Amino acid sequence: MKESLLHDKGEYSFSTCWNIRRQSGGRAMIEEIAELGFRRVELNYNVTTEMLKEIEPMIERGEIGISSVHNTFPHTPDPDYGTDSVLLGFEDEARRRKAVELLVRSAEYAHRYGAEAVVVHPGEVPIPHADVKHLEKLYHEEGRESDVYRKAWASFIERRESEADGYVKRIISSLDEVSNLAASKGLNVRFGIETRSRPNQMPTLAEAKTIIDALKGAPVGIWYDTGHAIMMDRLGLYDSVGEMEGLMDHIVGVHIHETIGLSDHWCPYVHSGDPNFYDAYLPMIERAGVKVYELKAACEPEQIHESHRLLLEKLAARKQTG
Repeated sequence: MKESLLHDKGEYSFSTCWNIRRQSGGRAMIEEIAELGFRRVELNYNVTTEMLKEIEPMIERGEIGISSVHNTFPHTPDPDYGTDSVLLGFEDEARRRKAVELLVRSAEYAHRYGAEAVVVHPGEVPIPHADVKHLEKLYHEEGRESDVYRKAWASFIERRESEADGYVKRIISSLDEVSNLAASKGLNVRFGIETRSRPNQMPTLAEAKTIIDALKGAPVGIWYDTGHAIMMDRLGLYDSVGEMEGLMDHIVGVHIHETIGLSDHWCPYVHSGDPNFYDAYLPMIERAGVKVYELKAACEPEQIHESHRLLLEKLAARKQTG
């Protein structure tokens, strides 16, 4: 592990989404991340119970720490409870209760592993994926300022807003239930509702504030995924920096990655080649209790090291000037 000592990442964590598809075994997956210098990992929603048979002994021996787990955890093959689902907002009561039970299960695993948080995709307005892809196509081909994009976006937003309130209310009820159940079980973890990568998905930053304000005293805050927030800003869903006013005290954790166009999970600063754009998201990273790199498999180790070096330099400079 000499290489890892040279590149010690300290408090920063790293998501298993980077290498889970090329490593079939849990130990190999964790060891490859540890070689990058990360002492902690986020176990993502594709980690299976089979993988955990190899990972749990590593946790128990102190070979790796767990910062967070990503609901639904461990992997649940049913798409109703996958990452792109209505989940906590289901109108059908039986399905909603199952989503609540699965989130509590995720929290039980997180608590057992000493993790600080559970990353939660709370739900979405069930607009067909093809409609969302059409918007993205128009964005790329015509541009956000084009008349055709503006017209399509206005129609989309009208539809989203007309349906969103009921889903928000059910998400609040579900998170209230989850928080009470977690408290009754003595689970010492927080729930971070994640900014998402598609405009029909929840929450927007305004929806996040509504949910968090409704659950005062509950261990629920925002999980600020920087790359996803950038994408939603570019499409026009919200102001990813300006609308964080009022949410800064409620950041549970961050996913650190940059977006090129509408392609996400790239190494900040390195892949975009822009030395300044990502600086706007440094305050969110500073405030987050859990800081997790969530990078795609195409990111090479040296690019990851360089991105982290640049990020630390930027944060250190902010402290000196602040």
